[in-house]
Amino acid sequence: MPPLKPFAAAASTLRSRITSSLRTRGSGGGPSRWMTPGHEEHPKGFAFNSTPPQPGQSRKWEDWELPCYITSFLTIVILGVGLSAKPDLTIETWAHQKALERLHLEEAQSAESD
Repeated sequence: MPPLKPFAAAASTLRSRITSSLRTRGSGGGPSRWMTPGHEEHPKGFAFNSTPPQPGQSRKWEDWELPCYITSFLTIVILGVGLSAKPDLTIETWAHQKALERLHLEEAQSAESD
């Protein structure tokens, strides 16, 4: 049986490297890259950290919003029309059509023989 000392040494080295590299938010002693003195500890409470407009004023749209909304709307319309108009290519539909064709052939043959 090989000695366990090299495994224990490797495990302790790995454990010390992992614990020293793990950073938890706002805890531990000393500075961390997540909580530096320039960052706020608590957000202001507004969505996307932007203050709401004054009463009676509307929010100004940013440059990217109108193209994004138009593209999203057109995508939904094109997908809705395209997916509702696609042909039904399931195996059940094909088998149903073939069964109807065979029934019509059998009816035509029985009508000819009578």
